[in-house]
Amino acid sequence: MLQSLRIRNLALLEEVALEFEAGFTAVTGETGAGKSILLGALSLLAGERADKTIIRQGAAACDVEASLFFAEAKKIDALLAELDLPPTEDGLLILKRSLPRDKAPKLTVNGSLATLAALQRLGEHWIDFHGPSEPRRLLKDSCQLELLDLFGRAGATLMKYQAQFHAWRELVVERERLASETKLAPDQIEFLRNQLTQIDALELTDEAIEALERDFSRMNRAQELIELSSALAAGLTGDEGVQTRVAALLREARQLEGIDAASKPLAQRLEAAAVELNDLGAEFSALGQQLLFDPEHAEQLVARVNTWLGLKRKHGGDVRAVAAARDDLRRRLEAQGDLAGTLAKLEKQISEALRAAKKEAGTLRAARAKAAQELAKVAAKGIAQLGFAKAEFSIRIVPLTELGPTGDCGCEFLFSPNVGEAPLPLNRVASSGELARVMLALKTVLADLDEVPLLVFDEVDANVGGEIGRVVGEKMAGIAQNHQVLCVTHLPQVAAQATCHLVVTKDQSQDRAVVSIVPIQASRKARVAELARMLGDSRAKSALAHAEELLGR
Repeated sequence: MLQSLRIRNLALLEEVALEFEAGFTAVTGETGAGKSILLGALSLLAGERADKTIIRQGAAACDVEASLFFAEAKKIDALLAELDLPPTEDGLLILKRSLPRDKAPKLTVNGSLATLAALQRLGEHWIDFHGPSEPRRLLKDSCQLELLDLFGRAGATLMKYQAQFHAWRELVVERERLASETKLAPDQIEFLRNQLTQIDALELTDEAIEALERDFSRMNRAQELIELSSALAAGLTGDEGVQTRVAALLREARQLEGIDAASKPLAQRLEAAAVELNDLGAEFSALGQQLLFDPEHAEQLVARVNTWLGLKRKHGGDVRAVAAARDDLRRRLEAQGDLAGTLAKLEKQISEALRAAKKEAGTLRAARAKAAQELAKVAAKGIAQLGFAKAEFSIRIVPLTELGPTGDCGCEFLFSPNVGEAPLPLNRVASSGELARVMLALKTVLADLDEVPLLVFDEVDANVGGEIGRVVGEKMAGIAQNHQVLCVTHLPQVAAQATCHLVVTKDQSQDRAVVSIVPIQASRKARVAELARMLGDSRAKSALAHAEELLGR
């Protein structure tokens, strides 16, 4: 739940610090007072993009900070770990977002720098917005099906079907690709085989190609290398080489050892050096012998290098690119060898995959049919409570002509607001007010399935009033039994049923407009006055009496 919220320099609001309780919080105020600032602050913390025009004029930066408490923090801590962010401390999550005018934005989660994408991922787990445009979404087939699947808890079944559906589609795409490849002529097949033979003649590993290029380089400079290695061998072990001089020095060292035994270690070291020099000379001599390439070997080496260089130019600059080309050639040749057989095999796989997908689609359709009956029954009851005593509401499962990403069926919400009229699709019968009440009834039913702790309703009671407003307030209070609810409302019947009450006001008495947000639930007098204002006149006795009556209920 949202525990606290601090806003500084957002739009017309200079600064406010608010504390929140569990349950139902109403937000009221005159039209244009700035109630959207509160929702805007929550949107910023949920990862909504923003530009710097929202910074209060004259301020250097806009800052928003919130603390959220999770009684069960395993899921949110798992997400924080996935995002490489610090875990909650005793279930407490701290979000901060700063939007400076002249610097880059700064976001932190539990004191650690975070990205906007991370804030959006976290937002999906702690807040859900239901705005005034929400009822219009109800006219979309996709939205209706989404609500039905949510009610029927069909998420796992849908995912299982979609895995089968995508497996089937991939096979179909592969068949279409193969079928579009015309059968090659014999000379084309021979050409591909020659190319494959050339590639197969090479050992396509990084180590083998590196050795090939090294051998080719050595062969190209063989004469120079032979001369250098011979010179080094002669300089070390030849008649005039270093070894001859060291041998003379070694004799003198032995004479010194005979005179002074303490010099023996030095003589031994000189002897070891003489042995090492002799070995070096022999190895340089052997190296020169190895560089004497016979003509046949040299010709093979040149041919292999030319093949490699040609393949590099044609297929790419590294071993992996040439290996991929080799695999593609082999696949094309294998397909040409038995194109009809390959297609027949694919057809069998497609048939099996389609059968599996249809089976899962049938399971999904059955679950939706059952959920449709149950949801229609519960939603109809809620709609009746919202002023449609004689209305009819039902959900029809609509079969599709072919499998799609969401199954082999859709659904259609049918509604009749008046007795004696046959239910029709919502987009053909429902006015904006009727849509709002149908959506509110559905939201009430589905709220218990929503695991997000904070639900924000922005004027969902638009286009309703009177006695229906009281029912809307009751539904908000009902949802608040299992969620923290924040509702922006213009109906006193709704606001009166909230356990917490925030009033947003705009003061334009000075040379600059200033918005303030004040909690009033602790003062019955202030709350009665606000409800009376919403009823029409905060000073009228009748309005004040009505406000008292609303609170008394």
